[in-house]
Parts: sequence; C-alpha cells; structure tokens
Amino acid sequence: MTPPARPNGTRLAEDTVDLDAFDHKILAALTADGRMSVSELARQIGLSKTPCQIRLKRLQDLGVITGFRAIVDLARLGRDHVTFVELKLSDTREPAMVAFKAAVRQLPEVEECHMIASTFDFLLKIRTRDIQEYRKVLSERISALPHVSSTSTFVAMETICDFSR
Repeated sequence: MTPPARPNGTRLAEDTVDLDAFDHKILAALTADGRMSVSELARQIGLSKTPCQIRLKRLQDLGVITGFRAIVDLARLGRDHVTFVELKLSDTREPAMVAFKAAVRQLPEVEECHMIASTFDFLLKIRTRDIQEYRKVLSERISALPHVSSTSTFVAMETICDFSR
C-alpha cells in the first residue's frame, strides 16, 4: 500500500522503498515500453511470469509505479511552442498558496508547475500552438491567477532532451 503523503503532497525519507536488481530491471524495462506484456517483461528481466507479476503488483501497491500513460507527440497536435514562466506572488501565506495552486491546476496550457526557492515563487512550463496563443494565455489566464504580482517569460528555442517524453 502507498504511504500517505503529507498535506503538502511530499513524502518523508522513510517513505522510500528498497528495491533489488530485479525491481530496477522491471522499472527500466517498463520505462522503455510500458505496454509490454508480463510474459515479455519476465523474459527481459530473467524471471518466470508469476514472480514477475508478483513483483510488478508489489511495485504498484507500494506506489513506485503510479500508472501507465500514452506519450503524445504534441508537435503533431500543433502544441510545440514551449515557454517557461517565472511567477512571483503578492502573498505567500498558506491560504494564498492554496488558492494559486488550485487555480493553476485548472489551466490546460500549464504542463508543469514547480514551487522554487529563488527570487520568484513558481516556475511554469507552458505549451501552446505559437507565441500569439502564449501571449493570450499569459495576459488572460496566467496573469489572472490568484495573487500573481509579476511574471517573466523565457521562450524555448529548441528542446535538447525531455525525459518525460
């Protein structure tokens, strides 16, 4: 069973799990191809099917494997314009943070949002069709998020590596 997260969504160091070489092989194989059958997975890692299934279920029950997803080529969908936004809030007390976090999760253009220890509060990765769409998203949606006091935009010219894809 997955250990419960703290209220802010983080986990404690004692929440980590020990994995052996077979567990690491399972994770590497599924990271490369999450659609492979258990039989193929077992063959690749050098176990029979039943022990492989048991290990796979254990990794899921422990929350090490949290799901499987399709990797979409967003450029093929016309959403290959990537922009990073440094965002500063006017109020960083807990109620303001909660309001901001809830609102930013509602924006489909926000691919990632990270709280940052820096001169700004959050770093957002925004994905849009082009710079004109980004400008509209910035002025009408990002700037309208609760407690936003300033933003700074960085346009990605080329993605060199993206390990989430």
